Amino acid sequence: MEIVDVLIDNQLASWNVANENYKALKNVRVKEVKVGNLLYKVQFNPARILSSAAKVDKVSLQTRKCFLCAENRPAEQEGILFEGHYEILINPYPIFSRHLTIPEKEHTPQRIITRFGDMLDLSDYLQGFTLFYNGPKCGASAPDHAHFQAGNSGFMPIESEWVNYRKKIIGKEVGALWHVDAIPCPFLVIEASSKVDAEYLFNLYYQSLELKDAGEEPMMNVLAMKNRESWTVLLFPRKKHRPDCYYSQGEENLLISPASVDMGGVFITPLEKDFNKIQASDIENILQEVCLSADELHEVEEKIINKYGRANN
Repeated sequence: MEIVDVLIDNQLASWNVANENYKALKNVRVKEVKVGNLLYKVQFNPARILSSAAKVDKVSLQTRKCFLCAENRPAEQEGILFEGHYEILINPYPIFSRHLTIPEKEHTPQRIITRFGDMLDLSDYLQGFTLFYNGPKCGASAPDHAHFQAGNSGFMPIESEWVNYRKKIIGKEVGALWHVDAIPCPFLVIEASSKVDAEYLFNLYYQSLELKDAGEEPMMNVLAMKNRESWTVLLFPRKKHRPDCYYSQGEENLLISPASVDMGGVFITPLEKDFNKIQASDIENILQEVCLSADELHEVEEKIINKYGRANN
């Protein structure tokens, strides 16, 4: 995307904070840890402390200025308007070498059910990027303001590895839903060559999830990619916001608040102590704690199959 490349280059040239953080990203420490069949990356990224440690309770949200609203953003931050109501912005605290934040112009809660089609459109427009959505209790540091993020494709191991462990649940050549269970958190994948099919399969998935709190949405992280021919959407249903180790004291503490990038195989550690000590068993335990188990996901799949069968008979 030439227009996005120009935006990033211009922002790094004119915005000192962003420029310094992207320079620092080139020197972040990374190690690899094998968890199940997947080789995870662990990134020591101090700049991400703002997101990992964000207070997202109602009182904290009500008493702080929303950093995604235009009037509260840094004067240096510029963007590209998309479809009249999203703004494509450079993320000044990057995980990726090209990291975007894409907020809705209006201050409205983080919800995906009415915006999944927008996510597909954005992934089509931003080919070469992977779009991701963090639910309001699944890693979003601004659950009060609807937004997506995007990073250069190929950075997260799961983007390519999932195809080696897939099992079809439902669907045809033009649109299929797959089960992937080769890593500690089993998940689902939509493949579709049309937007209509992708939205249909997503709605079946959404309607089959448990709603824990009234007024909220089912807990989930979503990754979406578009190539010339089709969309690929990775769906990670969740059952918990943050693992117990996030709140533990002393040696048991790991300040890790899993979001889409962690689900994708890149664990972000803003504290050096956590980067040094985290092991495969920690990653496995965290994922198993916050994600649905194989049995729980199987129950969701049975609901999807039943809904799909009734709609197609």
